[in-house]
Amino acid sequence: MFVVEYAVCTGGELRREVGGLADALDRLRSLPDESSFVWIGLVEPSPSDMHELAEEVGLPPLAVAASLRPHQRTRYQLYDRILFVLLKTLQYDDPTSKVETGQLTLFLGERFLVTVRQGAGDPFPEVWANVSAHPGLLRHGAKSLAYAVGGAVADGYNEVSDELATDIAQLEERIFAPGRTNAVDAIYALKREVLEGREAVQPLEVEAREFLSGTLPLTAEAREPYFREVANRVLRAAATIRTSEELLNSILDAHLGQISTWQNEDMRKISAWAAIAAAPTTIAGIYGMNFDHMPELHWSIGYPLVLGVMAAICYGLFRAFRRNGWL
Repeated sequence: MFVVEYAVCTGGELRREVGGLADALDRLRSLPDESSFVWIGLVEPSPSDMHELAEEVGLPPLAVAASLRPHQRTRYQLYDRILFVLLKTLQYDDPTSKVETGQLTLFLGERFLVTVRQGAGDPFPEVWANVSAHPGLLRHGAKSLAYAVGGAVADGYNEVSDELATDIAQLEERIFAPGRTNAVDAIYALKREVLEGREAVQPLEVEAREFLSGTLPLTAEAREPYFREVANRVLRAAATIRTSEELLNSILDAHLGQISTWQNEDMRKISAWAAIAAAPTTIAGIYGMNFDHMPELHWSIGYPLVLGVMAAICYGLFRAFRRNGWL
């Protein structure tokens, strides 16, 4: 379903307004001064609506095409005076313990910010709360709102990575609790969810490190402490996800070792009981051959004596296997 939201920033104050795409474009054309800008937010737009907007504000065609296709890889590129940024959004679903992914595309111009959202993950409630709590946040124009959006996306990464870390801790407790459990399927399912997070965060990790080291070509305004904090949030999420991957690999190795140990224990028990059963079976087989010359067959105590020997051998084997930990 195609949804249009827009807001106008004048004098450092962002006001959300009601209307459609045409109204948003009219407001963009009638901005009062150079410090004002318009945010236009599209949710799953149609190609025709997206191309109409692209022609009006001069969005690059290749970037527009990428914004309409879901499941794209995180990337950014500067087209003349428009910065194109494509991010993956993450959302944790509590009932299913699944990580849902979406896509957020940003087109940043001098006097506008266009965002195109596909799939799960909506960072804008946090963006509006952040803007309301920090009135001076938008003093650098549309780029400030773009960084606020990036910060909200990074917070989503951290929320998901923390939830996954909690799931891993619970799974670890379950695996190492007393008793036997086969959690291989659960481990691989959780590895799949961690991989979803890694695919979203990992491409941003290099850029975040370059940002903090000062090697990215950014303006002085872009190096405000708030923007550096966004990069730190990305690095924190990346570190948490990396730790989760390593821990899951260790848990899987340990659990496979557990299963191997349990199988060995079962084989020892089976072998021990088979040996115990073999002793009376062998004796019974010997006396079942019905030879003519077996004197003990005619003894009055022959039958109870053989039963006693069987019982003694079985008991001796049982004690021996029990003492050695096989039973």
